[in-house]
Amino acid sequence: MDDYQNLVSKYKNKIATEFGDASDPVPSNATSVEYGQFKKELYPESFSRYEKMCNLAEKYLPIPVEGKQKEQLTKDLDMCHLSCTPSGVISLSLLAPIIFIFTGILLTSFLYVLTNSIFYFMFVILVGLIMIPAFQKIPSFMANSWRMKASNQMVQSIFYLVTFMRHTSNLERAIGFASEHLGPPLSLDFRKIIWDAETEKYPSIRESAEAYLITWREWNGDFVEAFHLIEGSLYEPSEDRRLALLDKSLDVILDGTFEHMLQYAHSLKSPMTILNMLGIILPILGLVILPLVVSFMSKDANTLVMASYISALYNFTLPATVYYLGRTILSKRPAGYGQEDLTKRYPSLARLQNVIIPLGKKVNVALNPMYFSVTLFAFCMILAASPFLLHTIDNTFEIENRDGSIQFLGYVCPPGLPDCLPEETVGPFGLGSSLLSLLIVIAIGVSAGLFFKLRSSNVIELRKNTKKLEKEFSSALFQLGNRLGDGLPAEIAFSKVAANMEGSTSGDFFTIAEQNMLRLGMGLEQALFDPEVGAVRQFPSEVVESSMKVLTESSKRGPNIAAQALLSMSRYIKEIHRVEERLKDLMAEIVGSMKGQVAFLTPAIAGIVVGITSMISTVLTRLSGQLSELTSGSGATGMGGMVDIFGIGIPTFYFQAIVGIYVVQLAYILTVLANGIENGVDILGEREALGKALIRSTLLYCFIAGLVMTMFNVFASSIMKGMF
Repeated sequence: MDDYQNLVSKYKNKIATEFGDASDPVPSNATSVEYGQFKKELYPESFSRYEKMCNLAEKYLPIPVEGKQKEQLTKDLDMCHLSCTPSGVISLSLLAPIIFIFTGILLTSFLYVLTNSIFYFMFVILVGLIMIPAFQKIPSFMANSWRMKASNQMVQSIFYLVTFMRHTSNLERAIGFASEHLGPPLSLDFRKIIWDAETEKYPSIRESAEAYLITWREWNGDFVEAFHLIEGSLYEPSEDRRLALLDKSLDVILDGTFEHMLQYAHSLKSPMTILNMLGIILPILGLVILPLVVSFMSKDANTLVMASYISALYNFTLPATVYYLGRTILSKRPAGYGQEDLTKRYPSLARLQNVIIPLGKKVNVALNPMYFSVTLFAFCMILAASPFLLHTIDNTFEIENRDGSIQFLGYVCPPGLPDCLPEETVGPFGLGSSLLSLLIVIAIGVSAGLFFKLRSSNVIELRKNTKKLEKEFSSALFQLGNRLGDGLPAEIAFSKVAANMEGSTSGDFFTIAEQNMLRLGMGLEQALFDPEVGAVRQFPSEVVESSMKVLTESSKRGPNIAAQALLSMSRYIKEIHRVEERLKDLMAEIVGSMKGQVAFLTPAIAGIVVGITSMISTVLTRLSGQLSELTSGSGATGMGGMVDIFGIGIPTFYFQAIVGIYVVQLAYILTVLANGIENGVDILGEREALGKALIRSTLLYCFIAGLVMTMFNVFASSIMKGMF
C-alpha cells in the first residue's frame, strides 16, 4: 500500500511540475494564439504604437502609480485592450515632454540669436508643461474613443444576438455569430469573451460575458440589461416566453438609445456655445484689432518674427483648444448608430478608394488620389512663392514708391530709413502679393479636400446603393418570409420576390441570387456568398449579409424556421430604421448650425476681416513710410515722436496665410465634430463630408477675401493719393 501511495505521489508531483497544479487558478493574462492574431489584424495601429512607447518609457524611467489614479488608468487600459501598465503611462507622460522641451530649446536657440526674443523658449516650455497632463489623459481619450465606437455597434450586436438566438438557443454560438458580422472594436470584445471562456480564465461563457458587461454598467446600462434578457431566455421552458424575452431585449436597447440621445442633444447647447465663442467668434473678431497692435509693437521687430507669433496663436494654440473641446463633447456621446468603412470589411473594395481611369472596355488604371493632391499642392505653393522668387532674382523689382498707387510686390523701406538699399527693403505689401497668398490656403485646403473627395467618392456611391437596398430590405424580407412560410423552395421564393420588386434595388439583389441558382447551378449559400458572383458581393452591407446568413443557417432547420427568422428580422430592421430617423431629427438643429458655420459663416466673416485688415495694414504702412520721409526733410521738426508710434506692420501676405490656414483648420475640426455628433464613428462619411467642406469653405473664403482686399486696397490708394 505504501508503494502504491509513493507511486501515485511520484506521478502527481511529476504532472504538477510539467503542467502545473490543477488547483491553481488560470493566470489572468491567459490568451490564445488565435485571439492574438485576431487582435494583431484588427487593432488600431495608433493604439499599438502608444502601447510600445509606454512600455519603452517604463523601461527607462519607471514611476510607481498608486491609488485612484492607478485604478482609473487600469480601467482605461483594459477597456481598449492596451498591453501596458499605468506606470508606463505616467513614465511616458514625463519622458515625452522632457524630450520635447530639451529638443525645442536646442532648436529655438538659433531663433534667439536671430531675433533676440525669448518668446519661443517660453512657448516651448509652456507647451511641454501642458503635454504632461495631456499625455496622462491619452488612455482616457483612447478608452472614450473605443467606447464610442463600440457603443455605435451595440444596437447591431443585440440585433445579431437576438436574430441568432431566435432559431438556435446557444449563447456561445450567438456571440460568435455577432463577432463575425460586427466590425472592430466590438467584434474584438466579443471574440475576447469567447477566448476567455476557451482558455478557462472563466469557467463558462456566461461568467466571461458577465465580466465583460461589468465594464459597461457605468456607461450603457441598457446594453447590459438587454444582454441579461438574452441570457435569461436560455432558462425559459416556454418557447413563447423565450421569444418574448428576446423581443424585449431589442426594445430595451432601442428605447434606451433614443432616451440617452435625447438627453445628449439637450446637453449640447452650452458646450457648443462655448466652442463657438472661444473657437470662432472671438478669434475672428480679434483679427480686426490685431494689425493695429502689431503695427504699434513691431517698429524694431522683424515682420516674419511677428507673423510667427500670430501663427503660434492662431495655427497652433487655438486649433488645439477647439479640437480638445470638440473631443470632450464627442466623448460624452451615448450609444447610437455608426457606419462601418466598407473597405475594411470587404478588402476587395479597397481598389475603389483610388481614381479609376478607363483605358478601354475592359482595361482601367487605379491611381492613388494622393498624386493629384500633391501635384495641386506643389503647383499652388510655387505660384504663391513667386513674390519672394522675383524679389530674390531682382531686389530692385517694383519697390514701393509711396505715391499711394497699387503695387504688385510692394517691398518698402523700414520706418526711419526712407532711402534704404534694395536689399534692406521688407515686404511684400503689394496687392498682387496678397492675392497670391490665397494660393497657400488653396494649396492646403483644396488639395486636402480633393484627396478626401476622390478617396471616398467611389465607395460612397456603393454605400448609397447599399442604403437603398437596406431601406427596402425589411419589406423584401417580409415577402420572402411569407413565401418560405407557404412551403416554397428558396429558388422559387427568390424569383417571386424578384418579380414583385422588379425595378428596385431589392429586386436586383434577389434577381442576381435567383440567376446564380438557376443558370449557374449554385446552392443557396453559394449563390449569396460566392466571392466572384454572389449577390451579397454585389451589394456589400452588414444588414443584408447578416440577414442572408440567418437565412442559410435557419433554412437548415426547415422552411418554417427560416420564415419565422426572416419575419422577425424584417420587423427589427424596420424598428432600427425608425429609431435612427428619430435620432437624426434630434441632432438636426445642432448639426445644421455647425455645417452652416463651416460652409458659409466662418469663411465669409474671416474673408471680410482679412480684407479690412489688408486696408488697415496698407494705410498704416504707407503712413509710416511717408511720415518718415517728412521727418527726414527740412522743416519737419517735431514729428519724430509721431513716427515712433508706428511700426512697419505685418504684410497682408503673411497675415492672410495665417488666417486662411486657421479657417481650413476650423473647417476640418468642425466637420469631424459634426459628423461624429450625427453619425458617431463613420470614417467613410467623415471623408465625404471633409471633401465637400474643405473645398467649399476654402474657395468661398478665398473668393471673399480676394474680392474685399481688392476693393479696399483701391479705396485705400485713393485716400492716400488725396492726403499726400
